[in-house]
Amino acid sequence: MRAEHVNPFVKALVTTFRTMLNCRATRGPLRLKQDIFPPFEISGVVGLSGKAAGTVVVSLSEAVALRATSAMLMMDATEIDSDVIDAVGEITNMVAGSAKAELYEYELSISLPSVITGRGHEVRFPSNVTPLCVPFETDWGALHLEVGLTEVAVSAGA
Repeated sequence: MRAEHVNPFVKALVTTFRTMLNCRATRGPLRLKQDIFPPFEISGVVGLSGKAAGTVVVSLSEAVALRATSAMLMMDATEIDSDVIDAVGEITNMVAGSAKAELYEYELSISLPSVITGRGHEVRFPSNVTPLCVPFETDWGALHLEVGLTEVAVSAGA
């Protein structure tokens, strides 16, 4: 995974939070992801395929997920329910979709988002990918962006 692959996702997350949620998101230092456990209770996951393949994870604390849902739906979200799951999926989809536009040379397709909840849930990246993790602080609390992307070898006959 090259560090420049993660920059479109970082930009997309900051822009999504600013424009869709009216919330500031400030990135922390980039680091290699060392385990399969996202740090927070709820994670949106999108698969990527094309001339590159991988996974994008937006892992949010419960507080951030509830506030983001409240902002998106203009209602008071108080517990992790189907509205929160849908909102986290949509946020993850927006981040992946915006980054995809900047990574046009890879002709990426994105999967429908999946959302995983609960402490200690696992998200596995493709075995040939070393994902990068970017922590963020928002006006509402912490979240992490995890991106694992690798170029796909294209055969000469393809």
